[in-house]
Amino acid sequence: MVQPTSSFPSDFLWGAATSAYQIEGSLDADGRGRSVWETFAEQPGAIEGGGDAAIACDSYRRWGDDLDILSQLGLGAYRFSLAWARIMPDGRGRVNAAGLDHYERIVDELLARGIEPVVTLNHWDMPEALMAHGGWAGRESVDAFTEYAVAAADRLGDRVNWWITQNEPWIIQLLGYQLGLHAPGVRDLRSAVAAGHHVLLAHGAAVDAMRPLTRGRIGAALNLLPCVPASDSPADAEAAWGSDGYVNRWFLDPLLAGGYPADMRQHWERAIGGSLDAVIRDGDEAAIGGRSDFLGVNFYTHRVMAAAEPGPDRPFPWQVVGSTGEVARTDEGTEIVPGAFRDLLVRLHRDYPGVPIMVTENGAISGDSPTHDGRVHDVRRIRYLRSHVQAMGDAIAAGVPLVGYTHWSLLDNFEWALGYRPRFGLVYVDFRTGERILKDSALHYAEIARAGGLVEWDATTAPSVDSLGAFG
Repeated sequence: MVQPTSSFPSDFLWGAATSAYQIEGSLDADGRGRSVWETFAEQPGAIEGGGDAAIACDSYRRWGDDLDILSQLGLGAYRFSLAWARIMPDGRGRVNAAGLDHYERIVDELLARGIEPVVTLNHWDMPEALMAHGGWAGRESVDAFTEYAVAAADRLGDRVNWWITQNEPWIIQLLGYQLGLHAPGVRDLRSAVAAGHHVLLAHGAAVDAMRPLTRGRIGAALNLLPCVPASDSPADAEAAWGSDGYVNRWFLDPLLAGGYPADMRQHWERAIGGSLDAVIRDGDEAAIGGRSDFLGVNFYTHRVMAAAEPGPDRPFPWQVVGSTGEVARTDEGTEIVPGAFRDLLVRLHRDYPGVPIMVTENGAISGDSPTHDGRVHDVRRIRYLRSHVQAMGDAIAAGVPLVGYTHWSLLDNFEWALGYRPRFGLVYVDFRTGERILKDSALHYAEIARAGGLVEWDATTAPSVDSLGAFG
């Protein structure tokens, strides 16, 4: 074995991540109900290229192939989500046993292979039936989600050690209910802040209801973006702090510090022109806080912020401006900032001490495709991966209680409103045939996982697929 150049705990979980709607397909199989994404995808122009997730990676039928890849790579964890509409086709009430049967087979097979299931309950695919009550903007969503969480934990709670209730509440709030760029396509500030609050309130209620049904650890996964000022001016510094409240502290503080930050609450109340008391009721913050055994962190980049006057399309006094000068970027233009990743992890440990952290998503869009030799030589993804693994190693050395890393994503997949163009996968998927090809990044990640940290790497001598025999 090549000796790692950075050390991680021996029980550190090296894994990969997916979500149900992005890979499964088979949207009408075995009693599955309709989700908000089917309705959204039918709207002209909603999905780039006009695609939908009817087939995606065909993983509902080919889940065994996906698990074979995890085993081949020697990964120790698989973060995947349950499709709420497969288990509760009507959003609440009737439980579809066939949906639970499917996920029980996956969990049992993962455990048989020595792979830890990391199960997400809500990865954005709320059942369409719940839109009759406003979706996440309606308070009824809290009880509906709790019923679903109980059904899942009642069946799987004795075998799943890691549960994630909610994935990226800010994205649900922002893209789903504020800007309307994701399902359900709502554009309303008051609905947005209500939706974000109800997602967190549902986390708290679900955790309370799940406790008797599982000994597993339960948390939520937040997409966190360090906010940095565009200049040294006090105005830009204030803008960066305000943006941090909007993106990060509005979710971190109620989960881990006892309540919503007062400065951001004032920003929200100015933006909607009224009090939030009807949305955030007495007792709500107490029902959210103190119910996270760990924090899931989804990290991709940072936000460079400048002061700006509020206006019709800018509810808050700041704007994202991006970095100036030469900055490494992904194929989507996202700035690559592993130093910000390290600093974020250190900050979380400082501001919320004692909370274990799992990096539940981290990855890059890189459009590499098979070359003449049939392989995918995605050198840029390997560089991205290595720099972020190094950042985690540095954070661990600084005392951060980091317990695992599930790279986004195992497979190229349906990337929501962006359709099938962006490729995040360690594994290339030919969406016409379903063929899966391990990219060079997957092979290198297998070496990192086996070694337990960074290993030496020469971009001119990539590992071969044949070398995976050593990982079995």
